[in-house]
Amino acid sequence: MEPLSLIYWIKFSLGVLAALICILLSVNNIITGVTIGFVTYIISDKVLKQLFIDKVDNLSNVTKTGIGIYIITFIFFWALLYTILRFS
Repeated sequence: MEPLSLIYWIKFSLGVLAALICILLSVNNIITGVTIGFVTYIISDKVLKQLFIDKVDNLSNVTKTGIGIYIITFIFFWALLYTILRFS
């Protein structure tokens, strides 16, 4: 598997993980949720840069790859899980 494809799927999974963290912490405030998502992304970006330093041409590609899917996945799963748990 290509390194950038692997980074893409890792960031997809991290979006789900960040949403689960918000649910487990019972985050009801949007500012707190966005902060958790942002911090998770920043930490994962630093770790991924260290892991893929020799496998990609430009380290900025690690940051750019998968940012959209991370945001969309995080928002989608947080809203979905919050709705299911809140209204069931």
